[in-house]
Amino acid sequence: MMSGGTRPYSFVWLLAAAQLVAWGSLYYAFAVAVVPMEAELGWSKTSLNGALSVGLLSWGLCAPLVGQWIDRHGARAVMIGGAVAGGLLMVAWSQVREIWQFYLIWAAMGASMACLLYEPAFAVVTALYGADYRRAITAITLLGGFASTVLIPVTQVLCDAVGWRHAILTIGLFCIVFVGGIHALLLRPGDGKAPHQPQAVEKTGGPLVLSPVFLGLAVWFTAYGAIFTGLTFQLIPLMSAHDLDSGRIIVVMALIGPMQVFGRIVLLALGRRQTARGTGAFVVVSMLGSVTILLLAPGYFPALVAFALLYGAGNGIMTIVRGTAVPEYLGNARYGATNGALALPINIAKAASPLALAGLWSATGSPRAVILALLACCGVALAGYLTATFMRKS
Repeated sequence: MMSGGTRPYSFVWLLAAAQLVAWGSLYYAFAVAVVPMEAELGWSKTSLNGALSVGLLSWGLCAPLVGQWIDRHGARAVMIGGAVAGGLLMVAWSQVREIWQFYLIWAAMGASMACLLYEPAFAVVTALYGADYRRAITAITLLGGFASTVLIPVTQVLCDAVGWRHAILTIGLFCIVFVGGIHALLLRPGDGKAPHQPQAVEKTGGPLVLSPVFLGLAVWFTAYGAIFTGLTFQLIPLMSAHDLDSGRIIVVMALIGPMQVFGRIVLLALGRRQTARGTGAFVVVSMLGSVTILLLAPGYFPALVAFALLYGAGNGIMTIVRGTAVPEYLGNARYGATNGALALPINIAKAASPLALAGLWSATGSPRAVILALLACCGVALAGYLTATFMRKS
């Protein structure tokens, strides 16, 4: 049984439960609240989603600083602080009356997400579990992958029962108590702190963030982030543009989530036999394959089912690759700072991609142009993966 010093395996599952609630509260509740907010406040969908883009950008800007803090001091303070601050920001969100207030809240929410979601937890288990870090990260993402499945319906039920303001207020308070409480009870001072080393350098001898391996990972993950958020916001419009009926669209969308979980279960079963290089190759191929299906058969339902199966599995595995690639490719001497540096361009791409693809569609009037842009991003991701992988072997 995996253990981190004196930490039993239940330590990982409790961290995973906190991630499930944190993601569901700080990230996925937004998707449910947008519709009633638009109806009550009269703000457009574009304006509302612009706040989410601000939050993603803020997340990316804060992630390097959070990673450096974790390397030096550990994750306990930032993860407790992220849970408490995130919950309080949801309380403030429940009271907004002006659009500028909403944007200010989401700018701060990005900092809370940088302190709380995935990367800090990955830093903790990577430092504690040694060679078993892959299994620990896989377990966290496996349970965390149910965040949308659990919290989106809960948020919807609360919105229907008591209105969006009381729903967001309730979820924010629960985040403070549950997520903040788990981290306060579970984490010790110094958990996630990097080993004492003067400076992490890649084997070429240069600074880590300037090494070809790091740059290859950055290109790969950034391009993937653009693909993921682009498809998240454009997939339904793309299928609708090819006259696919709503029932079939729902089937395609519903298949993606279970396939994400299935991919993570397979990796959990593989344990130490999985590697970031091997699973990363599958992710790159699955993304190329799935977007190619969209290009060749965008309105053919059986092909779209195949797309959902391939894309869902690849996306579920990619979350684990993001957590395991840094120690495998670059070592874990400065895991937090390195992952934080990678998060900056990734979150910028996530914030910009939906707006860029929507602008491309408007300018060209062609959904095919959107798919071609996504396919180009797949090519960039492949180039980044190959660069990181072959430079690492050299």
